[in-house]
Amino acid sequence: MGEVAEYVAGLHEPARSAIEGVFFIAREVVPDVEEGRSYGMPALRYAGKPLLAVVEAKTHIGLYPFSPAVIEEAADVLEGFDRRKGTIRFTPEHQLPEEAVRRLVGLRRDEIDAASGRRRA
Repeated sequence: MGEVAEYVAGLHEPARSAIEGVFFIAREVVPDVEEGRSYGMPALRYAGKPLLAVVEAKTHIGLYPFSPAVIEEAADVLEGFDRRKGTIRFTPEHQLPEEAVRRLVGLRRDEIDAASGRRRA
């Protein structure tokens, strides 16, 4: 079991389903991810770089795309959600729309590709 799977398995509902859903979508957008840790959080990694972490906090769930630029670029699909420089906060009752997760993950993947000189087919 990887870092992300182990972390999710240890969560209680309804946070487990909400977090599991975000990771599921992320894996659909970027199938060639690996599980690991970034900044002490269980995270999906792509091309050796952190792609996304989603962790439960006391009053919310934090999604970390490891890029303030990605959060800024996706602001139009994040209306109504608390955003900070490096995180988006949501709750199991007010989850991020699938479109927003797909956009964040795609933008972060593209950012990693651009920084490493990778080209997508």
